[in-house]
Amino acid sequence: MTTEATTTAATVTGERADLLEMLTQHRFFLRNTTRGLTDEQASRRTTVSELCLGGLIKHVTEVERTWADFIVNGPSPAADFENMTEADWEARTNGFRLLPGETLAGVLDAYAEVARGTDELVATVDLDASHPLPSAPWFEANKRWSVRRTLLHIVAETAQHAGHADIIRESLDGAKSMG
Repeated sequence: MTTEATTTAATVTGERADLLEMLTQHRFFLRNTTRGLTDEQASRRTTVSELCLGGLIKHVTEVERTWADFIVNGPSPAADFENMTEADWEARTNGFRLLPGETLAGVLDAYAEVARGTDELVATVDLDASHPLPSAPWFEANKRWSVRRTLLHIVAETAQHAGHADIIRESLDGAKSMG
């Protein structure tokens, strides 16, 4: 298996190296589902959901970017899910689609850039630091997450969506990501 490990991943050890290795592995699985696809194929939905491969890459990119920002700055006031407008929800839904003018190469490049930033963060951040979670219907009120817990969430999100992407790719053209 070829992965896109960064130079940062090679310079850390212990728990940090383990976190980076798992994240790198699941990023590879996700990216691998898009190998050889056209933009049209990457934007095609193969299930009843809004999910397409290009949209999944966009979504995971935004998730990782948002949680990396949370690690550094704490909860964003923009993350007030309880007061989102219809336009906010539409923009959120568009985060799961490859929109006209967007390309698979472009979203993969954006993902690689965000991944580099997260990898650099993992190498230096205090894993025990914590912040209160933003207000959202899916978070327990008054809960805090450590940096470590947040990084584990990024790994879990990436792995979950790599599985979604695997199903979408197999439904699209029969290609399998593994096996």
